[in-house]
Amino acid sequence: MNIIGPDTLVFGVDDVAACAQYLEDYGLKPIDASAAGGRFEALDGTGIVIAHKDDAALPPTMGTASMLRKTVYGVADQATVEQIAQELEKDRAVKRLPDGSIEAQDDMGFVLGFQVSVRRPLDLPAEAINAPGAPPQRAPNVVAVDEDAVALPRSLSHVVYFVPDAAKAEAFYARLGFVCTDRLLGAGPFLRPAGTPDHHTLFLIQTPPFMKGCEHFTFHMGGPTEVMLAGTRFVNKGYQSFWGPGRHKMGSNWFWYFNSPLGCHVEYDADMDLHDEAWVAREVGMCADASQLFLFQQRDKWAPGGPPPGAAGAGERH
Repeated sequence: MNIIGPDTLVFGVDDVAACAQYLEDYGLKPIDASAAGGRFEALDGTGIVIAHKDDAALPPTMGTASMLRKTVYGVADQATVEQIAQELEKDRAVKRLPDGSIEAQDDMGFVLGFQVSVRRPLDLPAEAINAPGAPPQRAPNVVAVDEDAVALPRSLSHVVYFVPDAAKAEAFYARLGFVCTDRLLGAGPFLRPAGTPDHHTLFLIQTPPFMKGCEHFTFHMGGPTEVMLAGTRFVNKGYQSFWGPGRHKMGSNWFWYFNSPLGCHVEYDADMDLHDEAWVAREVGMCADASQLFLFQQRDKWAPGGPPPGAAGAGERH
């Protein structure tokens, strides 16, 4: 089944104004947004929709603290939507919506939607580097550092679920053509649908039932410098860094996670591995060394001649 990846995540939130400001500061563009909520888009049209938690138009909660109400997947064409509907109707109710999309629940109770993808093609340069032994990617006199450079989310990358039964959840997504690209033993699988080469668009983490919900979501950036630049700007706006910046091992993507008012963490990521059917999934035990190749600690700026970073008076952020 030609599922490309998540088009939209829908949240029912406590504080619409705070979440709207957060998403705009993160770099998403408000679309038809109002005091009641709205859509916030990346450059390719994928995005986040927010509404107040009591909005009657939202799907029901999962009965946990999670604010995620629906994950909408984009697919290649309407024939794929129908193929998915026929598969899911074998053992569950499928709602057919006026816009041609469908809605159903997975085996963990997450509400899913499937629609012809809203993703717009992008024609943007990637980060360019110069390295000894390789042809230059930047010509002479073209500098890499621009403090005013635009660093905006390009595309909704992936979502991570806390689930009470990772094996059962994985089996459901396998029915829809998702394959495991890597597995953290003691946590769960990284899953890639057939319509994308991205290492994963879904990661499942085994947790107790009361934790069920969204752990984080992320958007792809144009490269590691954009992750650092956007993340630094986010910190400077007062948002709290949770984890990062650093680089993951599984997927190889650069990352920087932040706390958010959406009841989950929100990440910037870049430079994810791509895979095809020839890839053989790795299995490693869940631990800090398996989760990241390296991890930095964000600090205030420092210049030579000043107090050592972290010393009294050096402006260390707490």
